[in-house]
Amino acid sequence: MGMGWKVLSNAKPYLAMVLLQVGFAGMYIVAVSSLKGGMSHFVLVVYRNIVATLVMAPFALYFERGLRPKMTIRIFIKIMGLAFLEPVLDQNLYFTGAQLTSAGFASALINILPAVTFVLALILRMEKVRMRSLHSQAKIAGTLLTLAGAVLMVLYHGPAVQFPWTKGQHHVTGGSDGQGGAGWLKGTIMVMVACLAWACFFVLQSSTLREYPAELSLTVLICGVGSLMSGSVALVAERRNTHAWVIGFDTRLFTVIYAGIVCSGVAYYVQGIVSRQRGPVFVTAFNPLCMIITAVMGSIILKEEITRGSVIGAAIIVVGLYFLIWGKSKDDVSQASGGSKGAGDLPLTSATNGHGSGKHELSNGNGNGGHVFDVETPPANGHY
Repeated sequence: MGMGWKVLSNAKPYLAMVLLQVGFAGMYIVAVSSLKGGMSHFVLVVYRNIVATLVMAPFALYFERGLRPKMTIRIFIKIMGLAFLEPVLDQNLYFTGAQLTSAGFASALINILPAVTFVLALILRMEKVRMRSLHSQAKIAGTLLTLAGAVLMVLYHGPAVQFPWTKGQHHVTGGSDGQGGAGWLKGTIMVMVACLAWACFFVLQSSTLREYPAELSLTVLICGVGSLMSGSVALVAERRNTHAWVIGFDTRLFTVIYAGIVCSGVAYYVQGIVSRQRGPVFVTAFNPLCMIITAVMGSIILKEEITRGSVIGAAIIVVGLYFLIWGKSKDDVSQASGGSKGAGDLPLTSATNGHGSGKHELSNGNGNGGHVFDVETPPANGHY
């Protein structure tokens, strides 16, 4: 019984991320469908975050009553940064980029996210590598492969790939100017900048949770502040089109509710928990599943074209991603195997979350939970 519960507990982060990717894939399809049907992405972002705030607020008030730490100026500034990076910057840029290209292409290109997150963590000294370490070499190789695949997707398109379910269909290429036009290039750049903003969000979110370890409350605050920020942007962007704010009982309403509940509220909460336990690189390493589901659904529902360059580039990105996650998994193995701990190491402990369920966190040596991504000190083998 004890062994079975341990296996189930260890599998929870993996299961959570797989289900989350399925949810993201559905959102990409319905969102792109609504956007190509005339819905404003500025308005979609505002409504999405309002829905997420309203849905998640009661849970935060009930389950985290008495658990929320005191709000400080420093924490509030971080929350404003999180709201700007994800609800405002990332979501608007990604939706516009997907509208100009395609749902399948955008979901494939966003797979550079783990590599970008790793590089950011490395720059900020949240990740350290040793060139003689095999798993560090794997993470570097994975990052380079991922970026190479993204460059290939941008520079080479090639002929369309035919699937059994697409024979005889009329394909729709992304962008108003076609796949080789300025619209496609502009959309690609927007998706890549959105990816950078998303990576910054993950790193800042993990940092914020160390000071404000209340995932539900943080989710509500991010969505609430994001609603105000994105609402201000939308009012300026759509000042001459008041009709853009009107949505009926159609796919637009479904998109707002689905994206708000699944991809803002639930996603922020789940990502926050898994990021604190396993680190942001682990969170972003499951995107290939979303890419595959989105590509298949996009070719069937939206009749989008999948090119040879996109397939080859996506395959290279997936190989790079799993080099990267293999390196991270070796960090877990090293940590679990124990061994000597250097002065700079943070030991892995099992903490109880107040509801009786155990979860793995990092201890700072004084019993207080914290988190550092893959910190390596020369004589020791302890990692996050």
